[in-house]
Amino acid sequence: MTGGMADGSGPSLRITILTAFPAWLVPPLTEGVLGRAARAGALAVEVRDLRAYAHDRHRTLDDEPFGMGAGMLLMAPPVLEALDAVAPRGEAVRVLLAPDGEPFRQEMARRWAEAGHLVLVCGRYEGVDERVRRHVDRVVSLGDFVLMGGEAAAWAVVEAVARLVPGVVEARSLAEESFDASLLEAPQYTRPALVRWAGEEAAVPAVLRGGDHAAQARARRRAALARTLVRRPDLLEGYEARPEDSALWGEILVAAATWAAPGVDWADRMLY
Repeated sequence: MTGGMADGSGPSLRITILTAFPAWLVPPLTEGVLGRAARAGALAVEVRDLRAYAHDRHRTLDDEPFGMGAGMLLMAPPVLEALDAVAPRGEAVRVLLAPDGEPFRQEMARRWAEAGHLVLVCGRYEGVDERVRRHVDRVVSLGDFVLMGGEAAAWAVVEAVARLVPGVVEARSLAEESFDASLLEAPQYTRPALVRWAGEEAAVPAVLRGGDHAAQARARRRAALARTLVRRPDLLEGYEARPEDSALWGEILVAAATWAAPGVDWADRMLY
């Protein structure tokens, strides 16, 4: 799963995943875009088995919690030894994936794509011995839900971070994305121009089928503002206004007053 540039300079980002179940991560990290990026040398991804750092006869990783807690916990020594073996403190961004961590956001993905080395620790069972947290840089969660382990979360983080590494995906695919400049992405369409389904007809907005690129850019911006206002108004706290947005907000307010009703997604109508 590792990769390196043909000129010997090495990939711009290394990602190391520490897990009790390394085989679970091999298929998603070696197929598709991630696999091609690793083979091309744009990215290096390594999965380490935590059991390699457990030194008793049975390679034990977990034990019962003190205080009569339920389930089993990953013990601190194997995890800490693995962390220091792959990247001593200060030589990488070390992240523990846990449901009570801070929410993972696009801004983190941007920063970590430039980190040089990212280490992800996958929790498992009932979690990880609390003392591990003293030796990581961040504790991160995908959301307010609980998984059986951190492997799925690690895969998601790798996908989000890796696609921002130069050479992994086309640069144009990263333009005007959701969460870029604290806005959701505008609705998008492809062929056919008219879809008939379940007794309904839905056409691609006329502005997107025309040749006026300035009008299309304006319509997409307006739709992004409207969709963010309706679906994720919290994102607007970090939104950076453009000079043309004043007029667009006026149009959005008129649309809201005209179309707002139960069952009507007026934000998506802002392209019409």
